Amino acid sequence: MAKITFIGAGSLGFTRNLVRDILTFPRLADAEIALMDINEERLDFARRAAERYVAEGKYPAKVTATLDRAEALDGADAVVITILSGGVDVWRYDIEIPKEYGVDTNVGDTRSVSGVFRALRTIPDMLDIARDIERLCPKAIVLNYTNPMAMLCRALQRETNILVTGLCHSVQGTAGMLARWIGAPKDEIDYVCAGINHQAWYLKYLWKGEDAYPLIREAVTTRPEIYNQEIVRNEMFLALDYYVTESSGHNSEYNWWFRKRPDLIEKYCTGGTGWNPGEYAHILKYYQRREREWKKEVEAWFASEKPLSLERGNEYAAYIINAYLGGEPFEFNGNVPNTNLITNLPENACVEVPVLVNRRGLNPIHVGELPPQLAALNAINVAVEEMAVEAALTGNPRLVYHACCYDPLTASVLSLAEIKDMVQRMLNKNADYLPQFKTLTI
Repeated sequence: MAKITFIGAGSLGFTRNLVRDILTFPRLADAEIALMDINEERLDFARRAAERYVAEGKYPAKVTATLDRAEALDGADAVVITILSGGVDVWRYDIEIPKEYGVDTNVGDTRSVSGVFRALRTIPDMLDIARDIERLCPKAIVLNYTNPMAMLCRALQRETNILVTGLCHSVQGTAGMLARWIGAPKDEIDYVCAGINHQAWYLKYLWKGEDAYPLIREAVTTRPEIYNQEIVRNEMFLALDYYVTESSGHNSEYNWWFRKRPDLIEKYCTGGTGWNPGEYAHILKYYQRREREWKKEVEAWFASEKPLSLERGNEYAAYIINAYLGGEPFEFNGNVPNTNLITNLPENACVEVPVLVNRRGLNPIHVGELPPQLAALNAINVAVEEMAVEAALTGNPRLVYHACCYDPLTASVLSLAEIKDMVQRMLNKNADYLPQFKTLTI
């Protein structure tokens, strides 16, 4: 019997869907699903949801739930992490304070100044979890879904000995989107994708073994309905010649080109970017309302008498766990240390590359050089991430300032003095979440 532990199991939609997927593998059908969260009410809902899948699928699995992280991790074979350090009441300042200075963030959970501060808050919690894993289940495979993905994985891979990779939906999601644009069945598409999380590139995109980029370029340039779906990413593709993985909303805040002036935001970022300018107050209210009303949503799910679908979804985690525990090997794009995998990005930086997982563990695949126009954008973002991780690990507020100085979006809008003032305000606002910092004065 495998033991599969969820840390942050109160992420209800994700947890219940992944439990469903795990149980579809015969090797995992009798697993212990160990759920842990710090919110007792959310944990109870997660337990009930998992038990419903077990019951409706008539699986021999066992579900346990605990507030005790050590109990959940003890003897685990696989660990899935989906935590959030600090809720909306602190996250809002990652958006609101930069906005006062003219740094117009779109999503704000992965990169730019908002991603840096989320990393500062989250890395200490992630390291605490990792230390427990080293002590209680050192051979477990650890799958991280928490953002900012690259910075969290870099800290764990640098400071601990656990077997950890980070997973993101954007690689398979974008590959499917491009296939739809050119009318290709997904099972006829092959690709090689590499770079960094939320900014990886399809170095090859093949349909039946033939280069499909001419078809993608034709779709983007001749069909307005396709161009308008992903304006930022399509502009990047037309300029840089390779398609990037993460959505237009995210990518608009990872570079210099789209969000530094109101007219550019109006032109490029009012469609296909998820959160439009002027909508932040609405989005904040949405998250606050979701915090208040989440119980209604899950109670409605439990009240439904419609039988659950037990069909396996497309999420990679269950496939990876099955492969590591002796099932069929599986290839995916994961976040791993750059051990000469991408030769023109810094050594040991967290990169997103093809990985083969089997009983031996994670086996990253060598990619070689990225085209220079892609490596240049990746490299500046890697530099920001490296400084932010170092700041989180050393408690050096000066490095937080330096990281934000080199953030492309921030640097395109603010002077060094303005950046310093903004970062100091954000450090002060986050004081309760930064125990590793002995002083917050830059």
